[in-house]
Amino acid sequence: MNVTFRPGFLAMATILLAAAIPVSAQEEPALPPTPVSVVTLTPEPLPVISDLPGRIAATRTAEVRPRVSGIVIERVFEQGSIVEEGDVLYRIDPAQFRVRVASAEATLARARAALRDAENKLARQERLRERDVSAEIQLENALTAKAVAEADVAIAEANLAEAQLNLDYTEVKAPISGTIGRALVTEGALVTAQNDVMARIQQFDPVYADFTQSSAELRRLRQALATGELTATSPNEASVQLFFDDGEVYQHSGRLLFSEATVDATTGQVTLRGEFPNPNGELLPGLYVRVRVEQAVRDDALAIPQMSVLRDAQGNPQVYVVREDDTVELRNIRLGRSFGNRWIVEEGLAPGERVVVAGTQKIFPDARVAPEPWRQARADAEPAPQAR
Repeated sequence: MNVTFRPGFLAMATILLAAAIPVSAQEEPALPPTPVSVVTLTPEPLPVISDLPGRIAATRTAEVRPRVSGIVIERVFEQGSIVEEGDVLYRIDPAQFRVRVASAEATLARARAALRDAENKLARQERLRERDVSAEIQLENALTAKAVAEADVAIAEANLAEAQLNLDYTEVKAPISGTIGRALVTEGALVTAQNDVMARIQQFDPVYADFTQSSAELRRLRQALATGELTATSPNEASVQLFFDDGEVYQHSGRLLFSEATVDATTGQVTLRGEFPNPNGELLPGLYVRVRVEQAVRDDALAIPQMSVLRDAQGNPQVYVVREDDTVELRNIRLGRSFGNRWIVEEGLAPGERVVVAGTQKIFPDARVAPEPWRQARADAEPAPQAR
């Protein structure tokens, strides 16, 4: 019996046969490597930067006080203005001091007349003694009288100088140059020498920024310097940058002056001081600021972009590291300080390793990737410090 198969029947049989093959026997297609951006870790010197709270203080502050007592008859300065050293600020009633000057001048004139009389008597006694007319005791008395008269003249001159000085002090002058605040006394007020504060003058250019650091943090820094982990930065080379409380950076950089040798017993803080130019008067005493200070340098630091760091359920930092066969490993690390938009890595990574920066949301441990160098226009930009 001859059986003839039609072409349509053969095609249908082929389809049914293929459908009967188990799914497990079919070969799954291989997934292509996931493209990711990576950075290759290279040791580099990075500064150890601390962001610390502080306040602005004037470099020089002087309280204007009267040096003589009396009634204020005039205020000369304009409140809030710039004054120069020696400018007249107040005038105290000078009438009684002029009288004292006149009295001292008269006393001096009398003392000088008495001195001339003593000199004349001494000259006569010397001539008489030469002719052996007068006794030796009379010459000695004349010498003594002349010495007393000279002393009286010196006392009278000193009293006149004092009276003239007190008259000059009726004009209360600026002890330093700077910005003068509000008037603390008015015309007609009775002021007492050295007691009453009449005004305050402050110098605002340059200004000080006094900021604090915990003693524990400073101790760890010094230990790292002692072991050679960090390199000390010279105070004259240390970079000090100032930020306002809204995060805006101050346009002028400053210099580190000193740190206190003692710890505040109530706060456990050590005070540091920086000096900043203030040509436009933006920084006023008492203003709250943030100060970024470079305190040391880590010579062989490893830094990774902050966006490459992942966190586990406990908040521990992790990163994806690309192996030599282009598969990834999820690794726990320990982070140190931040530097701009990067973290300094303390443990967990080694120089030359590749860390995934972009594309972490598409990969998983042991996944195969196609790494390419990570690029960013401003990868090293340093944002303003945030309050801690």
